[in-house]
Amino acid sequence: MYNIQTLNKISAIGTDIYDKSVYSFSDDYSNPDAIMVRSANMHDMTFGDKLIAIARAGAGVNNIPVDRCAQEGICVFNTPGANANAVKELAICALLLSSRKITESAAWAASLKGTPDA
Repeated sequence: MYNIQTLNKISAIGTDIYDKSVYSFSDDYSNPDAIMVRSANMHDMTFGDKLIAIARAGAGVNNIPVDRCAQEGICVFNTPGANANAVKELAICALLLSSRKITESAAWAASLKGTPDA
């Protein structure tokens, strides 16, 4: 059984794909086999002797002490592009909001609350 420590809230959509008879996830393991992290700062953490991998759920590894991990033989990897759909959706939403005065229209509609025609 591999114990994987999660340092941030990791969606069950991501952890449920793992075989529960092989992998166990928790945020309170003291000496995990692996760590799954999003944005927690790991530079001041001490690592147990069982740790073999750190997975960054996102782009970049600036919150992980990569040089120290390399010296200790800990594999570090990230998931660039995993949030690409969310970024595209936000960009399109921002373009629509700025081009059609949607927020102003929503504020105007909200101001009608309580009027006879509303």
